[in-house]
Amino acid sequence: MKKELLVPKVENVAIALTQNTLADGEKEYSIYLLNLRDDIMEGIIITCTGFGENPTNGEKIKTSTIRHSMEILLPNEAAKIEPILPELFAISNEYWVSFWVNDVLYDKQFVFPAHSIQEESMKMIEIIGLKGILIR
Repeated sequence: MKKELLVPKVENVAIALTQNTLADGEKEYSIYLLNLRDDIMEGIIITCTGFGENPTNGEKIKTSTIRHSMEILLPNEAAKIEPILPELFAISNEYWVSFWVNDVLYDKQFVFPAHSIQEESMKMIEIIGLKGILIR
C-alpha cells in the first residue's frame, strides 16, 4: 500500500528584495533569504528563475535558472542570495527554497510578480537593516 507523501507547511521563512543606495547615489538591489524560525535551517538549496512576456512583441521571456546553496542559516538570521537588476522587475521572479530542519525536508515557492517591485512599496526590513519588499 502506498502512503501519501506528507508535505510540511513552511512558516517563518521569507525572501526579501532590498534596495541599498551607494555612495554615488546609485541604487543596488539584492535578494535575501530570512530564517524567522526558532530552529536552524540546514542543507539549503535555492533556485532562481525569471519569466514573463516582452511588452513590445508579446514574446515569452525566461531567464537562466540559477542555483544557490548554503550549509546553514541560524534562527533570526538573513543571508544574501544574489544581486538583481532593475530590468528584471518587469518580469516575474521565482525563488524555490528547500531546506532541512530536524530531518524533515521543507520546500516553498516565493514569487515577485511582474511589475510588483516598486520603490513606494518598500519598507524597512529590520533584520537586514535596509528598505525592501518581504514575501512569506
